[in-house]
Amino acid sequence: MTDPFPFSAIVGQDEMKRAMILTAVDAGIGGVLVFGDRGTGKSTAVRALAALLPPIRAVEGCPVNSARAQDVPGWAQGAGRRVAPRPTPVVDLPLGVTEDRVVGALDIERALTRGEKAFEPGLLARANRGYLYIDEVNLLEDHIVDLLLDVAQSGENVVEREGLSIRHPARFVLVGSGNPEEGELRPQLLDRFGLSVEVQSPRDIGTRVEVIRRRHAYDTAREAFLAQWRKKDAALRRAIVAARAALPSVATPDGTLEDCAALCIALGSDGLRGELTLLRAARALAAFDGAAAVARAHLRAVAPMALRHRLRRDPLDEAGSTARVARTLDEVLPAVPV
Repeated sequence: MTDPFPFSAIVGQDEMKRAMILTAVDAGIGGVLVFGDRGTGKSTAVRALAALLPPIRAVEGCPVNSARAQDVPGWAQGAGRRVAPRPTPVVDLPLGVTEDRVVGALDIERALTRGEKAFEPGLLARANRGYLYIDEVNLLEDHIVDLLLDVAQSGENVVEREGLSIRHPARFVLVGSGNPEEGELRPQLLDRFGLSVEVQSPRDIGTRVEVIRRRHAYDTAREAFLAQWRKKDAALRRAIVAARAALPSVATPDGTLEDCAALCIALGSDGLRGELTLLRAARALAAFDGAAAVARAHLRAVAPMALRHRLRRDPLDEAGSTARVARTLDEVLPAVPV
């Protein structure tokens, strides 16, 4: 298997990298939607994330990555019983995938050779406790979108077909990437992404030259290039682990809650998911920064990615959602002088 491009070696795209790090600190934030030009490192970042993430501990042979032997589903009792570390799963969901491939189906080979009804797990089982990645997510077929919405809501995959009745946990971080020129995302799925980031091709010569230089080194002298960035990736992994441990103790002052509500009211975001996601992302950032409590600076840093995709369209405002969030931040939550 080819070693992915190092996460730390990705040039620029700081907001995209920050969003992915925050979901690694707190998976409860929800997924990450990355929209932007082709060739801007969207897929590269997701592949790099797989190598960066700390391993999980799971029962050997368990198709749903159960953490304990007693949690292995009944239909998978043949799984080994030893708990051992394994890489955090990052599973690709390709366009045109069938529903059976996603949710799982009857194991045809076992049915024909042994005359037994057995369940063959799908992509949702493999992605449990990890990441499910969809490239060109805006081109995904509607019936697959509906299926993902149901599973994302419940955290459980239910399969009832061919005489089978199967349930298994399916909790994962959904990462989607796409080009907005190729179509918009359905609002129901858009709302399921905790964070949304926009990526663009770099405009200055120096940045583009550095991108070319690093990619060329990766392609022509891979071992040396990977060794050069291994320490930085390892340091980032340790920081994520430390942030996970610190997250429960991060204090949330009442003023922070009021700031969240005031900002979302001013932006006119629907429902309360905006406030909840904003707060979780700010807490994760505070933990990653080693702060004891969430500060306004943390809210300001994550507000664009937590809220830009939750705004109603304003036909009289041509500035775009990112500019609207930035403008409202300055009006409602001005930066506090240090």
